[in-house]
Amino acid sequence: MSPRLRNLMSLEVEGVAADWTKTTCPYCGVGCGVLAKPANKTCTLAEIKGDPDHPSNFGRLCSKGAALGETLSLDGRLRHPMIDGEQRCWDDALSLVAERFRETVDCHGPDSVALYVSGQILTEDYYVANKLMKGFIGSANIDTNSRLCMASSVTGHNRAFGSDTVPGNYEDLELADLVVLVGSNLAWCHPVLFQRLAVAREKRGTKIVVIDPRRTMTCEIADLHLAIAPGGDVALYNGLLAHLTVEGQVNDEYVAAHTSGFDAAVAVAAQLSEGELQSATGLSADECAKFYALFSANERVVTVYSQGVNQSSSGTDKVNAILNCHLATGRIGKLGCGPFSVTGQPNAMGGREVGGLANMLAAHMQLSNTEHGRIVQDFWQSPRIANRPGYKAVDLFRAVGDGRIKALWIMATNPVDSLPEADLVREAIAGCPFVVVSDVERHTDTTVLGHVLLPSQSWGEKSGTVTNSERRISRQRPFVPVMGEVKPDWWQICEVAKRMGYNEGFEYAGPASIFAEYAALTGAENDGSRDLDISAYEKVTVAEYDALAPFQWPQPAGGLPRETRFFADGDFFTPDKRAYLVATPFRAPASKTSEAFPLVLNTGRIRDQWHTMTRTAKTPRLLSHYAEPFVEIHPDDARASGLEAAQLAEIESRSGRVVMRVVVTDQQRRGTVFAPMHWTDQFANNARIDALISGHTDPQSGQPESKFTPVRVQPLNARWHGFAIVTSRVEIASFDYAAIAPIAGGFRLELAGCEVPASWVELADELLQPSGPLDGTAAATQVSNRVGPVIEVVAYHDRSAGQYRFAAFCDDRCVGLFFAARGSVEISRTWAVEQLDQAFEGAERLQLLAGRPGRDVPDRGRIICACFDVGLNQITEAIASGRCDSVAAVGDELKAGTNCGSCRVEIGRLLNEGCFAEAG
Repeated sequence: MSPRLRNLMSLEVEGVAADWTKTTCPYCGVGCGVLAKPANKTCTLAEIKGDPDHPSNFGRLCSKGAALGETLSLDGRLRHPMIDGEQRCWDDALSLVAERFRETVDCHGPDSVALYVSGQILTEDYYVANKLMKGFIGSANIDTNSRLCMASSVTGHNRAFGSDTVPGNYEDLELADLVVLVGSNLAWCHPVLFQRLAVAREKRGTKIVVIDPRRTMTCEIADLHLAIAPGGDVALYNGLLAHLTVEGQVNDEYVAAHTSGFDAAVAVAAQLSEGELQSATGLSADECAKFYALFSANERVVTVYSQGVNQSSSGTDKVNAILNCHLATGRIGKLGCGPFSVTGQPNAMGGREVGGLANMLAAHMQLSNTEHGRIVQDFWQSPRIANRPGYKAVDLFRAVGDGRIKALWIMATNPVDSLPEADLVREAIAGCPFVVVSDVERHTDTTVLGHVLLPSQSWGEKSGTVTNSERRISRQRPFVPVMGEVKPDWWQICEVAKRMGYNEGFEYAGPASIFAEYAALTGAENDGSRDLDISAYEKVTVAEYDALAPFQWPQPAGGLPRETRFFADGDFFTPDKRAYLVATPFRAPASKTSEAFPLVLNTGRIRDQWHTMTRTAKTPRLLSHYAEPFVEIHPDDARASGLEAAQLAEIESRSGRVVMRVVVTDQQRRGTVFAPMHWTDQFANNARIDALISGHTDPQSGQPESKFTPVRVQPLNARWHGFAIVTSRVEIASFDYAAIAPIAGGFRLELAGCEVPASWVELADELLQPSGPLDGTAAATQVSNRVGPVIEVVAYHDRSAGQYRFAAFCDDRCVGLFFAARGSVEISRTWAVEQLDQAFEGAERLQLLAGRPGRDVPDRGRIICACFDVGLNQITEAIASGRCDSVAAVGDELKAGTNCGSCRVEIGRLLNEGCFAEAG
């Protein structure tokens, strides 16, 4: 064993018990280290803390990471293989998958089958999936949901650098004098990086510019916020390149020695007049000048960009416009300098490394390069190698829809909700002759369409590696027993491959042997010609793999590791070793607003939720911040659309329609609206936001334009609204609007209908007692005669006012509440959910129907701090009273913001704006 690998063996963490497991968070691309151990004998909860030794987070966690231990619930788990809805054995399921894939390939050719995988699977899973499709089946029809978040960065990197290389490290954010955040709500989407940046700002005075149409929580620490018009990024950065050239800020020495294409890129950038620049960006000349002056004045500049750049029909050009400015000034590869793409998923980078995209080969080799194809095929000893790109995500599901793809395997993702034109995607999958879904959850909007369901291991059960946004590879380790018959994704793929006749290529003893093979491939005929090289690990043993500490690539075999920053001295991976500045003429978004669809819809994440909520919705506290889907709209646009705060609205595009709660805020740019991407049919009725998104994609990267969809927003013509607290999950599909969220001991529901129910008592019965009807009619007290616990219901009806209220009890315990009204239901939600399973006697039961706590019980309001369950009213009262005049003071008094820190910026906004009103 080499001395370097021997140093990686220790798993001990000072002050931590030996039974803690070092693993990696399964959420965003920051790749935080986590310490975990089961908290109970059933392993349905875990103790979680940040790993103080992990170089990505140094012990920090965000709200989602801190709540990971509460998401191990067994409820809803897919525990056994299923064929056509019936439980079957693994051999039956795997044999059927292999048989149908083999038959389809034999009859219709390799391109008639496809895999659609995910940044949620591990690198080892990705590697064998890519190997099966491209090297043995012989088709490049394997793509990933990472196409939806970072494909434009991959293409931009390749065009400029000749490789998909992220040049810098996280510490550059802490060493920079200026950090520019473009299309990145770092505070909510990459919270731990935001925390590191906030500390750097406090200690070093780091300047921060945020470029985003919305005034997000990230803007609260910004020196300058540019509320750019959606789609205006290329124009802004072309203007910057022209400014740098005119002002003599170009690093002529670096440009001459290490780049090509400078003159052509500048010529295109200079074509944009000042008036055209302002029109394209929606920014004033003064705003642009301030940004350009900050970039010019600070040598150490890091530009962090994310989905606001990538998710565009001109996303690749946006990336290259940013890279052009860093290349022109030599601000790349040095301490505190460089462009920095931050990924959305825990293993988006790992998927890129092993060829998980339809236009790539493994180990950062290119499908278009015949020599790369030979290297990979020789290494794999495979019967064939794909030599042309497969279908990229959007086109892949179009091919499913029109019958070109006849057998489809979906792994660890939910395309029915996450792809644009989501309703068409659902129709396409429903019409596909054979669909396999590997997942952790039994009930998703995608698993309901699968002919074969394969139960996969979840976080806490599976073993492998992931790569974060700074090229750091970390281990995910199991720390709970495997549930039921679930199996690793890599094992499922290998077993199908062997049943298809490919035994020799897929005989792996475990993930360590897959990782070793992948590491060896990165070094095959490399000798520094490719950026990705971890061949130092090609002979890693099981013990070394189990003990693997986080490391950054490159790590070539033999000698010392390479410098972990790229390109300070050139040495790019293009044929002439020069970087290419790519001319990027401004192009408007593919879709256009119109009189019928006058507003621009922007989609994205919120603080406490992740993707389609299959994990985060298992814990009540992560839904206490926002419990239902919402749309943010500027006050002027709200007035023009006849909308009021908290009203329900229909958002409609040319592709679909959703219903969401209205949030009126001047943090939203006029002419634009924002809606979160997370809600599915499992948690809301009519709220799948990607049903609205058009299928326009970037012609270079294939990434869809999720940040610019013309829509109209109008009030929902609801004749009643309701709120309920129940002990059992309720079917919500029949309501015109419904959102369900878990609470302690049950669920909360927001409801609305466009028709008045025929009987309020029957509706209350369906909600509060789903096992049978109430005995009697709308009397003040009703008792059930059904077999089982006796349920007593206290009711209050004011028909003239259109108010109906019900409280259900079993013995003296509250087992349900239902409030309905013509208008909004004016009750305290936070207080109401806490009444479930509480004891009430006599007049206390009638007090419940008031919908508010008594004067002696404070109403906490909407939860702001999920870690300590601190509400808006508690925080604003502490501020208004004068007791707290800082975030630290609020933390001292209420503990809010003192754990994960994700709510600190929101508390800061309340302090700065004096927002002391109840928010529901």
